[in-house]
Order: sequence, then C-alpha cells, then structure tokens
Amino acid sequence: MGVRVDKWLWAARFFKTRAKAKEAIDGGKVDINGTRAKPSKELQVGDELSISQGWDEKVVVVDGLSDRRGSATIAQTLYSETEESIARREMIAEQRRAAGGQVRSEGRPSKKDRRQIHQFRSRNQ
Repeated sequence: MGVRVDKWLWAARFFKTRAKAKEAIDGGKVDINGTRAKPSKELQVGDELSISQGWDEKVVVVDGLSDRRGSATIAQTLYSETEESIARREMIAEQRRAAGGQVRSEGRPSKKDRRQIHQFRSRNQ
C-alpha cells in the first residue's frame, strides 16, 4: 500500500501545504525514479525523489510512508538524502557564497536598473 506523492511531501515537511506540494509536482519540480511525477502517484519505500526548491535540488530516498503530518523529528525519519545530493548542494552553496552573495531574486527592477533600461532603450531606438 502506497501513499500519494503530494501527501507524502506535505507529511515529510518539504512543503507547508498539500496545495503547494501539488503545485510543485504539476510544475515539474518533483521526479520519481527519474520520471516526472503526478500528484496522485503512489510512493513506495525505496523510491528515489528529486525535489527542486528554490536554488536547491535534493535527491532523497523514501524510507517510510505517512499521510499524516507530524513533528519535524518524525518527518526526518521518512526519508534520507543521498550523499551525492548533499555534496552537490554544499558545492553550489559555496559557489554562491564565493560570488559574493549578489545573486538577486527575480522581481521589480531597482531604481538603478530602471535608469539603465531607459538608457539602453533610448540609445537603441
């Protein structure tokens, strides 16, 4: 007997709500054993999930099944992250730190950015 992927991701505390978990799955941010997942896909113990969250991509192996959200300590027993995944995440985080932490999220341009955009447009018209 398996557990739905969206319920398991919520119970394992990867996402705050099942709706957010479903949205991530529909957006292609979750793969099961190398194939794109659907929210209703049944997970089994031993399945390997690739989960993209923000800058990080985690590869976890399902160690336990639960459709109930419990404490964080219980949630951590439901999965184990692979050594390669941990090493890759740490390497990428170190590269971001070495870049000076100047990586900005997408959003509204700053006043300086707007000035540069206007200058670029006026020169190229």
